[in-house]
Amino acid sequence: MTNELSNLRTAYRTCNLCEAMCGLEIKLEGNKIVSIRGDELDPFSKGHICPKATALEDIYNDPNRLKFPVRRTSSGWQQISWDEAFDTVISSLKAIQAKYGQNAVGVYQGNPSVHNSGTVLTSSGFFKVLGSSNKFSATSADQLPHHFAAWQMLGHPLLIPIPDIDRTNFMLILGANPLASNGSLMTAAGVRRRLEGIKKRGGKIVLVDPRRTETAAISSEHHFVRPGTDVFLLLAMLEVIFSENLVKLGRLSEFTDGLEVLREAVRGFTPERVSARTGLSADTIRGLARDFAKAPTAVAYGRIGLSTQAFGGSSQWLVSALNIVTGNFDRAGGAMLTTPAIDLIRAKTQENIFNRSQSRVRGLPEFDGEYPVAAMAAEMLTPGEGQVKAFITNSGNPVLSTPNGGQLERALKDLEFFVAIDIYINETTCHANIILPPATGLETAHYDLIFHHLAVSNHAKYSEATLPKIEGAKYDWEIFEELRNRLTLEPGGTLKNPRDPAEKLELGLQTGTYKLSLEKLRENPHGLDLGALEVRLPERLLTPNKRLELAPELLIADLTRARVELEQASPELVLIGRRELRSNNSWMHNAERLVRGKNRCTLMIHPSDAAQKGILEGSRVRVNSRVGCIELPAEITENIMPGVVSIPHGFGHARAGVKLEVASKNAGVSINDLTDEHLIDDLTGNAAFCGVSVSLQALST
Repeated sequence: MTNELSNLRTAYRTCNLCEAMCGLEIKLEGNKIVSIRGDELDPFSKGHICPKATALEDIYNDPNRLKFPVRRTSSGWQQISWDEAFDTVISSLKAIQAKYGQNAVGVYQGNPSVHNSGTVLTSSGFFKVLGSSNKFSATSADQLPHHFAAWQMLGHPLLIPIPDIDRTNFMLILGANPLASNGSLMTAAGVRRRLEGIKKRGGKIVLVDPRRTETAAISSEHHFVRPGTDVFLLLAMLEVIFSENLVKLGRLSEFTDGLEVLREAVRGFTPERVSARTGLSADTIRGLARDFAKAPTAVAYGRIGLSTQAFGGSSQWLVSALNIVTGNFDRAGGAMLTTPAIDLIRAKTQENIFNRSQSRVRGLPEFDGEYPVAAMAAEMLTPGEGQVKAFITNSGNPVLSTPNGGQLERALKDLEFFVAIDIYINETTCHANIILPPATGLETAHYDLIFHHLAVSNHAKYSEATLPKIEGAKYDWEIFEELRNRLTLEPGGTLKNPRDPAEKLELGLQTGTYKLSLEKLRENPHGLDLGALEVRLPERLLTPNKRLELAPELLIADLTRARVELEQASPELVLIGRRELRSNNSWMHNAERLVRGKNRCTLMIHPSDAAQKGILEGSRVRVNSRVGCIELPAEITENIMPGVVSIPHGFGHARAGVKLEVASKNAGVSINDLTDEHLIDDLTGNAAFCGVSVSLQALST
């Protein structure tokens, strides 16, 4: 008993599987996990966790997880040494760039890369010395419109306004399902408690979404909207606010430009004119606008359903415009800016970061050094000078997460060289020549550099490694530092040792607003509460004139396209995605406890559409789009808008070469075998996953 007790210990850390930053209390006996619970003393999450957190143990123990480098051979995967792996990668990349040019190597960063401070602080150094302009990331399959609007309006892509959810009286949620996402670009651990707090204060939650989601169940109101038409709803709400003299800029008027330009721009987008296209009655739209403008405090929040559509950039701009013209910007209960302990936003006016170059084949615009993922496959498949011949992926699975995954899969097979930095042989990495697996999850120290910028209150927390990495394994930062050092090594030179990114964290903390240190954070393992969001404008603005831009020229010009689109007929049947609480990324499907239960990869369809197509509950349905065809079972439900069908993202594990035992038994099909790389937001280049036109065919059960 004494020996057992002496081996028991408790570790505290932040879960980094999604954006919520939930605090964990992990009980261990030696290096064996006894339990994972929410940390009641974490001032940010206050004991909340979701089912994903307990799967950290599954990932750590997963027999399919790679721990050492492997090479793909004609007879299967072969484990090799780190030196052989690094030598092969660097010699191959150098040879391809010498033969075809710097841009012949493409790069893709998946979204887990921003959930790991080691990757955030070191990957850019390697990619910079690589010197290729063919860089892509999950950003343009997700939140690029948020960054675009923030840059245009406030001067920096990370100046994203965050809903002050804990103090608002009226929250308008568009195209978001925070009860499944735990908040996204709104880091809000325990989001159910926070939302229910609005109603307990006598406030109101209104959800506008093509699906009656988990969030709808706790909302005061839910309204169906046709996918891809949120831009018209927002324009109409602004038209009502202007025409009924409900504008109240307050102190914002001292440093805001463009009010009259915006007033003129929304003229004509009346509720009556947009009603048929959006699916909301004119009375409903007017009521929403009036209630929002007259609430004591209010905040509009639009997320992935707004971003991943043909007017993603304009929709995110108009969400902020709605908050601004009603005086609900940079004030308690409205949309506010964070004050992170480590500030990644340089305190200077942001230079132009858009459309400085265009992708070689399709001419899509660059943003902040990256091209849209919708252009990625074409850069590999299209011959000519500048063709991508080699590829690097970092913690991503773009075959399942970017539009027309089947096309990308074909492109990857034809590459001359492909290296993946990943822990799994998945639908993308199965085509790699070399896989370099980093230590991950519980084995790594962590500070949430990105999500403290997006949190609903100011907070800082550092997580020590909970478990030691396996002897001979490497951290992500060691891999990136080694690649960078080898790529820049002169003949006869001495290879530098990788530098622990903790040095950069220490510098960032000490020079930040709160003058903290890693020692201070180690003394407070539950984290430090740094207070509620505060008024930050105009000091935080980084626009050239240090003023808030309500009507940026590029976004005003995009309304010309919206006027044309408003007159077009809607497709008969359109597709949207959906997110499950236990399924943030495709690799989570290899954790048994996250996939158990009923099949979640179904086609949600309204009873009226099912009856018209002769589709029965549970029967198989063939879904066709311009780019592909998949088959899956039907789930008939009134929780989906007529004329809309929904398929969850992240499935499709039956592809040849995948080494994910649990996921393969629950393979499902990939929605991105239907989404179309030619459907994008023309302004930003972001992929338009919402509103893809599809047709259905009932199959025998």
